[in-house]
Amino acid sequence: MRVPLMRYAFLNEVETKEKLADFIRGAKMFSMGEECAKFERKFAAWQGCKHALLFNSGGSANLALLQSLKSLGRLKEGDKVGFSSLTWSTNVMPIIQMGMIPVPVDVDRKTANVMSWNLEERLKETSLQAFFATNVLGYAGDLAAIRDLCARRGIIFMEDNCEGLGGRIAGDRFGNFGVGSTFSFFVAHHMSTIEGGMFCTNDDELCRMMKITRANGWDRNLSAEEQAKMREPYHINPFFAKYSFYNLAFNFRPTEITGFLGQEQMQYLDANIQKRLANHAQFDAAIRSNDELVHIEHDHIDSISPFGLIVLCRTPQLREKYLQRFAEAEIEVRPVIAGNMQNQPFYRNYVKQLYELPNTDFYNDCGFYCGNFPEMTQEDVDAICTCLKK
Repeated sequence: MRVPLMRYAFLNEVETKEKLADFIRGAKMFSMGEECAKFERKFAAWQGCKHALLFNSGGSANLALLQSLKSLGRLKEGDKVGFSSLTWSTNVMPIIQMGMIPVPVDVDRKTANVMSWNLEERLKETSLQAFFATNVLGYAGDLAAIRDLCARRGIIFMEDNCEGLGGRIAGDRFGNFGVGSTFSFFVAHHMSTIEGGMFCTNDDELCRMMKITRANGWDRNLSAEEQAKMREPYHINPFFAKYSFYNLAFNFRPTEITGFLGQEQMQYLDANIQKRLANHAQFDAAIRSNDELVHIEHDHIDSISPFGLIVLCRTPQLREKYLQRFAEAEIEVRPVIAGNMQNQPFYRNYVKQLYELPNTDFYNDCGFYCGNFPEMTQEDVDAICTCLKK
């Protein structure tokens, strides 16, 4: 493939692999420990949030978040949880797995994301106890307005920011607007730890429960004071404390390799995002000059963080034309995430009520995306821009 979705597993791959080999040779342990904690502290500082918790994947963080909110009694079985209808499976599956009712919210055709008015329209039809937004492919909806709407309506607001690392809106980073947010460090994402993900929050109680949910339901990763509070009601002595489990949980712990790689890759993160922005500016100009393509608006965003390039055609027939061009140029493409989630096989096996989602259907039927990564050469960028010409 001439232009893949991502060319290398890591930024500065040769150097990173050499450092990783040295780390593995010298490491005394590989299960979750100080390297993970160091990465968490660095990421929280970079993101501008109080807490960051490392997970073995972004999907795991999503599932742990829904379980933690349920364990705290903030959500319960049968609650309706809205979600961005243009999203990834692991944003929706946890809603079903927790016995809650998924309710899709259509995106805005111009922005590829749920906007506050899209959410208000859905609320005219049904009440929601929570809303899980997805910041699609490095863009986002009007997150501050969504946050305020959810606060007025008593709706728990969460962000899946697996595709929007580094984006800024309303003076803050994507991922800092809800009660918590999730991130992915899978190979093809902004930053790679091979597998891996992060949860960020300013909510102390939710952070504590996420630590328990991440690691088997035990309290080993809490402070001594927090452990004492957990153990006292159950009269648990130090002997049994190591194998005492306080709530429903999973084993979603990362390894020290994940923590090490995260720290290594963070040193390149800002330059990585700037290079993606520079590439995107050229793609954006090509799209604006072609009336067969729809330009994704982002004037409401301070700074996007383009995970990939959305190519949105005016009709399904035009999409076939441009898919053929990209194939002939050997440029790898994918659907716009999972398209209309309601069309996915698993969804109809578990969910009875379906909704009209005309804008999501438009992205499903007329869109695709290709990669945008910092190792792209000008030749790669030119090849994509040539395919975007009318």
